[in-house]
Amino acid sequence: MPQAGPVPQDTQTLTTDEKATASPPPAGGRKKAARSASLWSDAWYDLRRRPMFIFSLILIAILLVMSFWPSLFTSINPFDARTCELSTARQGPSSGHPFGRDSLGCDVFARTIYGAKNSIIIGVTTTVITALVGGLLGLIAGARGGLTDTITSRVTEVFFAIPSILGALLITATFRDASLGIWLVVIALSILAWPMTFRIMRAAVLTARGQDFVLAARALGASQARVMFKHLLPNAVAPVIVVATINLGGFIAAEAALSFLGVGVQSPDISWGLMIADARNRFLEAPLPLVFPAVFLSVTVLAFIMLGDAVRDALDPKLR
Repeated sequence: MPQAGPVPQDTQTLTTDEKATASPPPAGGRKKAARSASLWSDAWYDLRRRPMFIFSLILIAILLVMSFWPSLFTSINPFDARTCELSTARQGPSSGHPFGRDSLGCDVFARTIYGAKNSIIIGVTTTVITALVGGLLGLIAGARGGLTDTITSRVTEVFFAIPSILGALLITATFRDASLGIWLVVIALSILAWPMTFRIMRAAVLTARGQDFVLAARALGASQARVMFKHLLPNAVAPVIVVATINLGGFIAAEAALSFLGVGVQSPDISWGLMIADARNRFLEAPLPLVFPAVFLSVTVLAFIMLGDAVRDALDPKLR
């Protein structure tokens, strides 16, 4: 009976070569796995493919450049925002004055460009303050619970009972002589706006507090501070970022409302709301001094709201 001979050398070589040249996973698969590794990387991947996010980001970038380098936009005009000539009051668009002049003979284009700075500074600063204060208090209240949660929740309900615009109007009217400038508006809006961030952060922390990874961290002896900032905060901050982005446009609109009512930004500072208030009495005679700052205000608020909507859709998997 014939015996089985040795395996041919070429077969052994082929088997070894096949093992040695086994193709690695495709690069796209590795990138996809890395992209899905965290909420933030997955959200950024989704945002880059949203036209609304790209469009709003371009608008906001233009507005930020306009706020900090207004001379780049007003170089076509030989007059600055505070140069006024009564003899040319309420004139229409002309060479060097594309938006015309207001009732005091000031250039509407230059004032509209320079008015972006105060509005955006107030909106961004108020957003940062409310996110930090409300987020930190909500994190502490949701993580600790008990008496701490009860006291902070009751205090928050007191602030919620105050109408925002009415409360800000009262604060700014009372302390308008304190020489705080635009910071009085920031303080007034921040005092009344932080409770919303508090409640959102607290609800997110309460949801994350019962998750297995938090219970495991506490079982392993992690301190309260480590649990809050290492485990709870990263998993509860997403809704706060979404609300803060949307609120930023609301704060800009609130500043314009306070300036329109005469208790916000005061002359000689420039604000879109202040320009609208100055132009409202002669709107029928010269509508452009009111129309242009109103359009810029609306576009700015819309840009931040669109950005917030895009971020919300990207951070919430249920909305994809």
